[in-house]
Amino acid sequence: MAQGTLARYLTEEQRDKGVITADLKFLIEIVSRACQAISIAIGKGSLGGVLGEAGSDNVQGEAQKKLDVLSNEILLDANEWGGHLAAMASEEMDLPHTIPHRYPQGEYLLLFDPLDGSSNIDVNVSIGTIFSVLKCPEGADLSSPEAAEAAFLQPGTAQVAAGYAVYGPTTLLVLTVGDGVVVFTLDREHGHFVLTQDNVQIPADTKEFAINLSNQRFWEAPVQRYVAEMQQGTAGPLGKDYNMRWVASMVADVHRIMTRGGIFMYPLDSKMKDKGGKLRLMYEANPMAFLVEQAGGTATTGRQRILEIMPNQLHQRVPVILGSKNEVDRITGYHAA
Repeated sequence: MAQGTLARYLTEEQRDKGVITADLKFLIEIVSRACQAISIAIGKGSLGGVLGEAGSDNVQGEAQKKLDVLSNEILLDANEWGGHLAAMASEEMDLPHTIPHRYPQGEYLLLFDPLDGSSNIDVNVSIGTIFSVLKCPEGADLSSPEAAEAAFLQPGTAQVAAGYAVYGPTTLLVLTVGDGVVVFTLDREHGHFVLTQDNVQIPADTKEFAINLSNQRFWEAPVQRYVAEMQQGTAGPLGKDYNMRWVASMVADVHRIMTRGGIFMYPLDSKMKDKGGKLRLMYEANPMAFLVEQAGGTATTGRQRILEIMPNQLHQRVPVILGSKNEVDRITGYHAA
C-alpha cells in the first residue's frame, strides 16, 4: 500500500499522472480541511453546545440540527475565497451560493450534503459529509443564484471528483478523482489525513443488505420479491443466509459496503413516488454512485444507471440501489422482468 498524506496523493495524481489539475488539488484539500473542522465540532458534542435542534427547516422541509447549520457554514466559509470555485450548492440551501465578487472565481462547481445522517447526531452514531465536484460549463450565467442553478444540472458521469467523510470512532475521508477509490484516516495529533487504503474494491457477491424494513408495505413488487428471497436464506432461491444492517446514515451504510461488500437500497415506494424517491441525486446518489463504480460496484435506480440520469432540478430525488455488483444486477433485473 502506498504511504503518505492526502496532499502527497493529490500531488502525485496531478504532477505524475495528470489526472487532476492544480486547482482541483487545492479544492479537495480545502474540502478536507473543512471536514476536519466539522469532525472537531462533532467531537465536542454537548461540550461545544452543538447538539439539538436548530429551530429551522431546510429546503426539503426537514428540521435542521444545529450541526447541520454549522457544517454548512464551515463548508461555505472554507471554500468561497480560494479562487477554485464558480459556485457551490448545498442540500441545506434552496439556491446555489455564488462566489462573492471580492474573491476570484474558478472553473469548478462544488455540491455537498454537509452532514448526512442527521437523525443520528444526538445519539452518537456515525454521520458524515458527502461532496461532488463538476466543471463549470463555459459561458455559464452566474449573475445570480437563480441563474446559476442551470450550471449544476449535469449527469453524474460529468463528475471530476467525489468523496465522503465518516465521523465515527475515527474520521475517514474516502475519495475518488476517477482513478480508483482511496481511504485516508485523520491523524488528529498532526492534523492531516494519512493514506490508509488504496485501490478499494467492493466484492461482487455479498450476504449483507441494508434497507429500511419499516417501509416494506410501501415497496414495489421487485423489491418485495428480492427481500423475501433473501429472508428465505439457504432454503430459498438465492441459496444463502443474509444479514440485514441499517444505520440510517447513508455514509455509514455505504462505507460498510466499501469495507466488506453489501447492497444498500432506498428504492422507489408508494410513499415517496410523487417526489421521485428519498435521496437527492446531486448531493447523495451521484457522488456515492461514482465512488461505488470506481470500486467495482454498481449503482442504479432499479431501472437505470444513476450516473446517466440527466437532472432537471438541483434538489431532484431518485431511488438508490448500490453496492456489490451481482446483487445490484439481480434486483435491477427483477425491475426489468
